[in-house]
Amino acid sequence: MADHIPNVTGDEAAGLASRYFGDSIHARVPLNRAPKLSAALPKSRKLWVDSCFDGFDDVESRRSKLVGDKNNWFDFMSEFQTFDSFCLCLGSPVQATVNAMVNELLDQCALHKPSWISVPQLPIVDGADRNKINRALAKATGNWKSSNGFSGRLILPLIFMHQKQLTKKTERNPKVQQAEKCYHDAHADGFWVVDQSLVDDSGSATLRQKRFPGILSLHEELNDRIPSKLKLGGPYWGLNIVLWAKGLIESPLIGVGSGYNYFVSGGKVRPPSARIAIPALRRRVKVTPELSKWLDNAMSRLSASHPARSEFADIKKNLTLFQDTTRAKEQVASFYKNWYDGIASVPSTGRSMALFQDLSAAYALGKSLPPFADEGTARRPESVAEPLMLSCL
Repeated sequence: MADHIPNVTGDEAAGLASRYFGDSIHARVPLNRAPKLSAALPKSRKLWVDSCFDGFDDVESRRSKLVGDKNNWFDFMSEFQTFDSFCLCLGSPVQATVNAMVNELLDQCALHKPSWISVPQLPIVDGADRNKINRALAKATGNWKSSNGFSGRLILPLIFMHQKQLTKKTERNPKVQQAEKCYHDAHADGFWVVDQSLVDDSGSATLRQKRFPGILSLHEELNDRIPSKLKLGGPYWGLNIVLWAKGLIESPLIGVGSGYNYFVSGGKVRPPSARIAIPALRRRVKVTPELSKWLDNAMSRLSASHPARSEFADIKKNLTLFQDTTRAKEQVASFYKNWYDGIASVPSTGRSMALFQDLSAAYALGKSLPPFADEGTARRPESVAEPLMLSCL
């Protein structure tokens, strides 16, 4: 069985996870969609039910207003009897109120017979403003686990909101200390880390210089302080694979054809444009008329025997099909699975070097090819592989 964990947030993702990631042991599903999504997944798949508590990050922005402006997260959460009283004490937590909300929420999670449940936690912001509420939530979770005899595992979510929280050790230190306290208070069995502001295939220069080193250091520091073998990270496009290959996490949380960065529960998400994978470059690109021209230009620079030439020709032949976002997601999911399996076939001690070599080949090829017309800071073909490659060292 594979280490990867599909992040299943909708019907389409459930179908893709079943077809392309059938060897996953677990799948992560949000509590408010758990009944429908769990039914769409194979019965052998173990569930990680996320309590969706991070949506309390900004409750008022999620409040359902007009008939045509419904928020599924808010409508679901507001059905809990303690919802209103809990919202009133977010800034100054009352332990009894927090206990009541956590008990209701985790009881609901437990109905789905999950192997794992996410500890209710608010996302991590600047300063210490949320330390009290997150400690109160962790203590309430620990009490619930003891009282209810939950036999599964509790996963502490560490959802970071801004890059400046991670790029310097002085900023990370109090966050790591707080995480350690919450882990023990909650009687947690593992932890999951994600930087929701990170788009790791954006091609930005700050990825290599600041952001990737900060996240790698964060995982090292957490691993030194928290005695857990169940360490999770992502979803990202490639940094989650780097973390896994380096042994900093046990399992990478992955998108399924899309969703390669994390969105806080209940927030508005724009429908994704059609994007496909360019396997030889270990990256995605938008499906546009300019892509067809780029493929012709790229093929003209490669010898007839170069393996990437036939790959580019096949993509060009199917570009019309890939304008359909469903077909595009299938292509990406298929590539991602093959990419992961190639690294997973190497013994764990050699995966970091194997991934470095894999990304080095993508980088070298990209350096020889023309820029993309409309990929912003990721115009250079090698710009996605390069910072990931250097992070493997």
